[in-house]
Amino acid sequence: MGFEELKRAGIPLLYLPVSSLKSGSVLSAAIRLWRDIRKHSIRLIPAYDTTAVFVVPITKALRVPAVLSSTLGYRELLDPRTRRQARLTERFVDAVVNGEAMRRYIIEDGHISNEQIDLYYKGVDTTQFHPERSVLNRALRGAVCVLRPEKALDLLQEAFASARLLRPGMELLLVGGRPELPRLVANAERLGPQNDCKFVPATSLVANFLCALDIFVLPSRSEAFSNALLEAMACGCCVIGSRARGASELIAKEGNRLHFQPGDPDDLVKKLTAFIQESLRRAFGARATEFARTNFSIEITARRMASIYESILRLKAIL
Repeated sequence: MGFEELKRAGIPLLYLPVSSLKSGSVLSAAIRLWRDIRKHSIRLIPAYDTTAVFVVPITKALRVPAVLSSTLGYRELLDPRTRRQARLTERFVDAVVNGEAMRRYIIEDGHISNEQIDLYYKGVDTTQFHPERSVLNRALRGAVCVLRPEKALDLLQEAFASARLLRPGMELLLVGGRPELPRLVANAERLGPQNDCKFVPATSLVANFLCALDIFVLPSRSEAFSNALLEAMACGCCVIGSRARGASELIAKEGNRLHFQPGDPDDLVKKLTAFIQESLRRAFGARATEFARTNFSIEITARRMASIYESILRLKAIL
């Protein structure tokens, strides 16, 4: 749920626009946060990824009993300084990670013991992401995600250009914004007509576009427990992902073994061509929808997180 959605729901919000610890806004933001904690007698504060570098020192100074740091992404994507700061912050918090792959990673990368970590999985709003939203015939392959380098969407373009020779008429749809858009457009032009790649800018109508895809491909070189992959499953897409840790974990849980070696276009071509038969795509898509609905709905996730909060508060003797 984004900022505007929270605001419309009437949830009290404290907006602290801090882009860097070196910015002039840090001190005023810290004072505002300090006042808000004192005003509402807050006893548990969760921080996410790099926000913990700002939040944790303040909350620990105020002796907030329960401070959490949720790790949602891999540290390789951060600059060296932020990565060092995040590692230092973890020494002072209870950690919450998204998925088993992230649990293993954070133990290997940081200085946290397994006993310090609580495991949860993100969820998907199945009232928004479901196959019934589809108003188009599913006839596209593609991805809906932020167009970042680690998503390796150029690999998908390469593999699709080869797979399309086996079934002319297929189209590739890439939905998302910068920073990789110019390079992907240039790559599509290089590959020529056999690529047949369509681009759509970043949009809030994510579910509508997912429901236009019969095959959703996530070829990432680095991926945590993927929102995009889970949303595609909920929308009834037949999903193919790389063996990049978190993506592979989600696909394996669903029982779909169609994940490929990261960086290997030939392996991806094999997986794409395996779904030429429409009945097979429909069967895999229906199974994916049921899996997302029964295991990863937003209601299930909220109950899991509430249970973690309650157990930590009991441990701190607050409840």
